[in-house]
Amino acid sequence: MVEIPEDETSEPDTRDVITDGVFEQEFYLSKEQAGEFLIQLGEQLRDGTELTLSTEDWELPFRFDEPVEVEVEFLGHGDRELEIELELRGAHDDPAPDVS
Repeated sequence: MVEIPEDETSEPDTRDVITDGVFEQEFYLSKEQAGEFLIQLGEQLRDGTELTLSTEDWELPFRFDEPVEVEVEFLGHGDRELEIELELRGAHDDPAPDVS
């Protein structure tokens, strides 16, 4: 499970498990925290077809299929920026129909 670091002042609570709907949350981490997050995420991607992201407040389990889409975007003028995005498609639980 990939734990996203949080503010130390957060009160422990039961986690909401996110399995449907739309969810988005943005985090600002130190480079060390971001590196550790990416290592944990990479290990889950490498080792299976299910990953779980979580904080003290929520947990998001996700089964995925290949391929994994990786997008790299670089803006080299003005406020320079590098954006790296992963896109995972949800796993299909139903087997393909037999057409023979």
